[in-house]
Amino acid sequence: MTDLDPQRDTAQILANSSLGGELDADECQTLAARMNLLSLQAGETLINEDEERCTLFVLARGRLCVCKTVGGVEETVYQMRPGECAGTRAFVDGKPRRAALRAEGPVSVLTLEPEDFDALVETHPRLVFKVMRAIFRITHSNLMRMNLESAEMRNYLLKSGGRY
Repeated sequence: MTDLDPQRDTAQILANSSLGGELDADECQTLAARMNLLSLQAGETLINEDEERCTLFVLARGRLCVCKTVGGVEETVYQMRPGECAGTRAFVDGKPRRAALRAEGPVSVLTLEPEDFDALVETHPRLVFKVMRAIFRITHSNLMRMNLESAEMRNYLLKSGGRY
């Protein structure tokens, strides 16, 4: 994996992400200027479950495992792909993390702190609106995916609604 050039690549990564889908090039540049780029190696932890950090994450390269402790054992519940976001709930409501994020291999992640985003409210309100709308869509999509998985599990356990 080649290293990312933060000056050149961050806005393009953002534009191709679920967070930047409706942002124009200037808006991507403005938001990218507020973001940082982190690199992790395989097995490194980006954030722990129950951590009180409110950072929003956009996976730029590699794969991140979303891990949850169930019955005292940490399980991977989802594998993020480039362009996906994590931490939308904590970013908005400031509550502790519900899952950990671990690098599956070499990973690059864009980060956005709430205070850096909040600073855009006065100068770029339309950008803030578009990002908040994207965060809502991301959160809603995650909820719909989890509801579908829950229904499939329920059907499997009850042997109804399908051929098992």
